[in-house]
Amino acid sequence: MEIIIKNGYVYDPLNNIKGEKMDIAIKDGKIVSPSGIDETEAKIIDASGKVVMPGGVDLHTHIAGTKVNLGRLMTPEEHHKFYLEAIPGIRRSGTGITTPSTMLVGYQYAKMGWTTAIEPAAPPLKIRHTHEELDDTPILDKACFVLLDSNRFILEFLEKGEIAKCAAFVAWMLKATKSYAIKLVDPGVAVLWNFGRGYGLDIDDQISPYNLTPREIVEGLCKVSQMLKLPHPIHVHCNKLGIPGNFETTLETMKTVSKYAQDEKINIHITHAQFNSYGGVDWTTLKTRAEKIAKYVNSVNHVSLDTGQIAFGNATTMTADAPFEYALYHITKWKWGGSEVENEAAAGVVPLKYKRNNFVHALQWCIGLELALLVKDPWKVIMTTDHPNGAPFTKYPTVISWLMSKNAREKIIEKLNKKAVRTAILPSIEREYALYEIAIITRAAPAKLLGIHYFKGHLGIGADADVAIYDINPKEIDFSKDYEAVEKAFQKALYTIKNGEIVVRNGEILQHNYGRTYYVDVKVKEDLMENTLTEVKSKFKEWYTISFENYEIHDYELRNPYPIRLEV
Repeated sequence: MEIIIKNGYVYDPLNNIKGEKMDIAIKDGKIVSPSGIDETEAKIIDASGKVVMPGGVDLHTHIAGTKVNLGRLMTPEEHHKFYLEAIPGIRRSGTGITTPSTMLVGYQYAKMGWTTAIEPAAPPLKIRHTHEELDDTPILDKACFVLLDSNRFILEFLEKGEIAKCAAFVAWMLKATKSYAIKLVDPGVAVLWNFGRGYGLDIDDQISPYNLTPREIVEGLCKVSQMLKLPHPIHVHCNKLGIPGNFETTLETMKTVSKYAQDEKINIHITHAQFNSYGGVDWTTLKTRAEKIAKYVNSVNHVSLDTGQIAFGNATTMTADAPFEYALYHITKWKWGGSEVENEAAAGVVPLKYKRNNFVHALQWCIGLELALLVKDPWKVIMTTDHPNGAPFTKYPTVISWLMSKNAREKIIEKLNKKAVRTAILPSIEREYALYEIAIITRAAPAKLLGIHYFKGHLGIGADADVAIYDINPKEIDFSKDYEAVEKAFQKALYTIKNGEIVVRNGEILQHNYGRTYYVDVKVKEDLMENTLTEVKSKFKEWYTISFENYEIHDYELRNPYPIRLEV
């Protein structure tokens, strides 16, 4: 299909286009020059008075895998309350709210104008299930990050100081599991969890029985990531998540890799930073430390973060930080599910409801927004809800309205726990995001952080034809006052175009296609890889209950694999 989007206000930060009125042309699934298309043969979309952006890119969203499936099982009521009926030839059915089923995930993202989503945490042994669900998720391009911080082979290589072998093993692991980047969750905690310990593990605590600390794991895998020239930096869920006083651990985690900074290249991404920006010594003395986190991020060039914004209402917390989830279960006194993966990880799932009148929840809401508003450079901060931990991803339009409007924030603040309001610094922040900045934190910046910005997250010639059109006129609206109109526009895209095909019109699914699954294939020296895998194979039969040969996932097992090939 050939398409020309005419006269729209285009926001394309990777090409420094700030609301210019212009045409966007599409041919064979790519953005092309309008001069290369015959208007008499093309489909014309009149975008006069509308906003045109690249398709949204979600850097961190838990949408597939065994932990998500467990979350679905633990929240049967929401799958009864919300469902999408099938329309033969157009869409399949789906259910769920905080943990929607695969089809619904793709449809709901597309309805909002998002076209790429990253599953950020999958243990290697269970990643085949993750890919099966990603394959069943329509419209979106996707990738997954592989959990390595408590992997037994990784820890042994790091303990011995064998960084080259560790790098070779990671290269093999990324290809074998068809993954994109290295994920660390509360580094080392799964090891201690096997012995009934681990809650509150700090960055310099010993990880028995290894002669290692979380700091050494972070540093080691940062070096490995740089040695392999991976497109995305290490993706780190810091130690002591959700524990009062944890901001100091977060700062130390960011500082510890500063020694490996290369020019202005980011070498660590701190994920759902809201949950790691707390002061105080217990829940009654909880304080925001967003200002200290933001001050450090503003002062350096090697760190980025995503916010992990909460929204009030139901959520389903899930993480490979099993001790934290077990502690949260004792706070909620409701449901808890746990899962341990041999030699690799441990996870937990706890459904939760965030309440405005709860001191902790109200302050958490403030802290997420404080981080987004206090980090000066929007290229360093990504908008997320850590779906479904802070809120479902369907709350993104609401979060956008909060970022763009102090009035919208004040309306919520009026109903918040009063102690939280007195403790927070959010009420004193005047900053409001511009629409161009929203395009950065939801499109351009995540694409750049993922290293896919040469074909994704922009509307320049040669880019993938992933486009969102929103029914909002930036020349006529006061974003601060008309925040409800902003929220409404981002809830239902006027058009979503994926790979050059119109998949959404007026917020309704017209058809669906299937996107690609990106993974990294790094070629390292053959003798190093051979020696490393010989050592791994010798221990694999002893350590694992499956065979080495059945561990690897092949291209033919994925719907649309798309390797990013590198050589070091």
